Amino acid sequence: MEIKQTALAGTLESSDLQVMITKGDKGIQIDLESDVKKQFGAQIKATIMEVLQSYDIEQANIQVVDKGALDMVIKARTIAAVQRALDIVDQPTWEVL
Repeated sequence: MEIKQTALAGTLESSDLQVMITKGDKGIQIDLESDVKKQFGAQIKATIMEVLQSYDIEQANIQVVDKGALDMVIKARTIAAVQRALDIVDQPTWEVL
């Protein structure tokens, strides 16, 4: 699927993360800012990639600011941002959940 608009989900509060998705033309590019990037950066990116793959997104720029979010929060915020970016908020893809 193709990104239709820039979308944002999440906050910069403790134990949360903020995900911004924009159109891309060089595959999936993830820019991660996190205090725990060394320890958990690969897992955070893997969780985001899992969501993007479930929506068949192949081109996108993702900016992530992590404030210690758990995997379930990362997945929920990414799903929200993807649905907003694809403009399918009114028709969510339930099988992804």
